[in-house]
Amino acid sequence: MKVINNIFGTSLGKKYIMAVTGCGLFLFVIGHLIGNLQIFLGPEAINRYGHFLQNLGEGLWLVRGGLLAMIGLHIWSAVTLTTQNMAARPVGYREYKPVGSTFASRTMMMSGLIVFVFIIYHLLHYTVRVKAVNFTGVDFHDPSFAEPIRGTVDLHRHDVYRMMIIGFSNVWVSLFYALGVGLLCVHLSHGASAMFQSLGWKNKVYGPCLDKGARILAVLIFLGYISIPAAILFGFGKEALK
Repeated sequence: MKVINNIFGTSLGKKYIMAVTGCGLFLFVIGHLIGNLQIFLGPEAINRYGHFLQNLGEGLWLVRGGLLAMIGLHIWSAVTLTTQNMAARPVGYREYKPVGSTFASRTMMMSGLIVFVFIIYHLLHYTVRVKAVNFTGVDFHDPSFAEPIRGTVDLHRHDVYRMMIIGFSNVWVSLFYALGVGLLCVHLSHGASAMFQSLGWKNKVYGPCLDKGARILAVLIFLGYISIPAAILFGFGKEALK
């Protein structure tokens, strides 16, 4: 009981919660990107990947539940720490001049909340598949998105490839994804480095390397995610639109 109180009831404990959940979510972002990039290998690869995930059954819901729990704890710890910091300085600076801070570090709370809204939209778009949010007029629950599994007759799987092509063929949806992923990567560019700081694994010797590495990795993640809607808007997979 004392351990739980130390974790959830102290500032240090909340920093550990934010760091650990941030690490888990960061690894998920990378894993999700690797899975999504399989779209460039063709329909068979990305549809096989989607079918594998859907066949996890209850295991998939455990993963989703774990991810939602991490997101909730991450937001809770961030909001709580920010509120405590503001309460500790009820009177603001007369003239605020940021020294040694970056735009990403100063906007962590704002970008984090916007990214949360983006995640909700992403889930409604491709996981729950709500027709009203894809802006294409196509229902991704339609039976036409169920294709036979190669070598079988009765077994079918969801056509993830066609769904992604149609989904990102709307320029406004793709632009919103670019904005959402961009803010996510701004968040990661500081958060990935701050995670080591919170865990006490950062010092003056290799701290600058961690900061630079986090920014480079954030740029690479952004380019990886944005390459999918960009390629589709430029004609990749256009045969799926027929």
